[in-house]
Amino acid sequence: MNPIFRKSVLSVAVMAGGTIAGPAIAGPAIAGQASAEPVTPVAPEQVESAPAVVEQAQPPPAPPPSPPPPADEEKRVLHYDYERQPNSYYCAPAATRMALSTQGKVVSQEQVADKLGTTQAGTNSVDDTTRVLNELTGGGYETTEIKTPEAEPAQVDKLRTDVVEAVDAKRGVVANIMGTAVDTQGNQYSYPGGHYLTIVGFRDGGDTMKIADPYDPSKHYWMSDDRVADWIAERGYSS
Repeated sequence: MNPIFRKSVLSVAVMAGGTIAGPAIAGPAIAGQASAEPVTPVAPEQVESAPAVVEQAQPPPAPPPSPPPPADEEKRVLHYDYERQPNSYYCAPAATRMALSTQGKVVSQEQVADKLGTTQAGTNSVDDTTRVLNELTGGGYETTEIKTPEAEPAQVDKLRTDVVEAVDAKRGVVANIMGTAVDTQGNQYSYPGGHYLTIVGFRDGGDTMKIADPYDPSKHYWMSDDRVADWIAERGYSS
């Protein structure tokens, strides 16, 4: 047989039957072909994401608290030497003596009583306490009368102003009172025949006054300005 013809026949046979094995040849992957390991789809909510960082504005620092008002603006009480009256008619000498002690004047009740002209019937009026206070302190006191049965608003205002000015000047105020009045604690004080006492301080801008009472065993108490003014009604005070 012709050798060329025999090679051709063999080639045709291989192509037709495919019985002759040949070496495997790796080829490139075809686009779109599935990979060897399947991929499981993940739901969007299962995907972990890094938390967002939100910068919050810092609040401004709080302002410092206001300092409390000085104690002397809340309450002012004069230093005074309390001494109770020894009898029923020495209230004016005892009250005047306490007012003098707010200015450092040391005198006895007997000495004051002699200057006031005090008798067993008492002391005539605040004109006498004003006179003696000015004599022993060098001046500055004056008499104010409340002639009505009850103090008018203007008279209450004047009493408040006079007490504040007197206490600021370190002067105790002597008041001639009569009748019944009630303090800030609800305690009642009654002097139907009249009485003298000393105002030695104030608080609340003068709306409340501190009374040094030479007769009452409690010695001192606080009373509102309108009640003090009504207590002084038909009499007066030295400030």
